[in-house]
Amino acid sequence: MSDKKTSINLKTKIDYKILLWDLLYDIAGSILYAAGIYTFAGYAGFAPGGVSGLALILNHLLGLPVGTVTLLFNIPLVIISYKDVGKALLLKSAKTMVISSLFLDVIFPFIPMYTGGRLMAAICSGVFMGAGMALFYIRGSSSGGIDFLALTIKKKKPHMTIGVITLLIDLVVILLGWPVFGDVDAVLYGVASTGVSTIVIDKILYGAGAGTLAIIITEKGRQIGEKIGENVRRGVTTIPASGGYTGMYRDVILCACSKAEAYLVKSIVQEVDDKAFVMFTETSEVLGEGFKTENKQAGSNGNG
Repeated sequence: MSDKKTSINLKTKIDYKILLWDLLYDIAGSILYAAGIYTFAGYAGFAPGGVSGLALILNHLLGLPVGTVTLLFNIPLVIISYKDVGKALLLKSAKTMVISSLFLDVIFPFIPMYTGGRLMAAICSGVFMGAGMALFYIRGSSSGGIDFLALTIKKKKPHMTIGVITLLIDLVVILLGWPVFGDVDAVLYGVASTGVSTIVIDKILYGAGAGTLAIIITEKGRQIGEKIGENVRRGVTTIPASGGYTGMYRDVILCACSKAEAYLVKSIVQEVDDKAFVMFTETSEVLGEGFKTENKQAGSNGNG
C-alpha cells in the first residue's frame, strides 16, 4: 500500500514539473509573441498574418483589444480543428492563448511601442513572433488560430514544414492590410514580417541540428572514406550496391556533415574519383557522435 502511494505521489510530482515548464515556456513565448504583435507591428501599420493579424486590423478600424479579439476568433477555429488536433493540444493551447492574450491586452499597452522605420519594425516583429511561436511548439502547444490549421495540415502532409504552411495561410490576411492601412507597403511589410517569422520558426524547430547528408556512389569507397576521415574528421557508412542497368558493383557512401564541411567532402570525392556520383541533401536534424546529442536536462523534454 505504501509503495502504491509513493508511486502516485511521484507521478503527481512529475506532472507538476511538466506543468511548471509548460507555464515558463508559455510566459516566455507570450512575451516574445506580444512584443512582435503589439510593440512592433501595432504602430507600423501592417498586418503580419494569422488571427493576430486580423485582430490588428480590427484594432486599427474599431479600436478593439488585440488579445480579446484573438481569443474570440480562435473559438470557431478550435471547433473546426478539434478532431485533427486532439484534446491534449487544445487544452495546452487554451492555456497558452489566455496567457498570451493577457500579455497583449494587460501588460504590453504600458510598454512603449517601437516608433522607428517600418522595415525594421517588420523584421523585429517577425523575429519576436517566430521565436514566441517556436517556444509554444516546443512544448506541444500553440498560440491557436492559424496554428491549429497549420498543425492539422502538417499531420496530413508531414513533408511540409509548419513555417511554410503558416506562410501560405497568412498571405490572405496580409493582403487585407492593403485596403485597411491604405498602402501597398502594408502588404510588403506584412510579407517581410511573416517571412522572417517562418525562417525563425524553422530554424529553432529544425535548424539547430541541421546538417548535410552526402550520398556518394563510387568504385573507390575505401579510399574516399579514409580520406574523409583524415581530412574532415567525419565517419562514413559504406553500403555495397550494384547498378540496375549495368549490374556493376559500386560502393554507396553515406556521410553526415555540417554545411560548412560539404565543400570539403565534395573536393575529396572529386580528387579521389572524378567519375563518382555525388548528391547532397539537407537534413532537418543530425544527432549522434560529433553532432548534437539528445539531452534530458530540465526543460528540454516533457519530464522537465
